[in-house]
Amino acid sequence: MHQYLSLVSLLVDDYDQALAFYLGKLGFELVEDSPQGNKRWVVIRPRGAKESAILLAKASTALQQAQIGQQGAGRVWLFLQTDDFYRDYQRMQQAGVEFLEAPREEPYATVVVFQDLYGNKWDLLQKREL
Repeated sequence: MHQYLSLVSLLVDDYDQALAFYLGKLGFELVEDSPQGNKRWVVIRPRGAKESAILLAKASTALQQAQIGQQGAGRVWLFLQTDDFYRDYQRMQQAGVEFLEAPREEPYATVVVFQDLYGNKWDLLQKREL
C-alpha cells in the first residue's frame, strides 16, 4: 500500500495576495485555481514537489479569520525542504521574505525560521546525509 499526505489546508484572507507571496516570494508553483461559487480551489506546491501541496483556503467565518497565521499556535509547523539551502535562502531574502533568525547548523540539517505574510512560522531546511 502507498499512502501520503497530499494536501495541507492553509487559511488565508485573500487568494490573490496569498498567491503573490507563495508564488512570487517563495517560488512555489500554481497547481490549480478553479472557481467554486464564491470560493476558489487554489492549490500550490514547492517547485519539484510531486505528492505534497497546499490548499489555500479563504477564511469564511469569524473563527476561521481569527485563526489565520495561528494554525501552528506560534510554533514552526510548516517545513520547506530544499536541495540547496543557501541558494533558496538568498533568493528568498532578495524577494523580501522575513527571516526570524540567522541560518544555523543543526545535527540533522541546515535550518532557518521564516514567516509567511500571515505570520505562520516555517523552517527552510536542507537535511544532512547521515
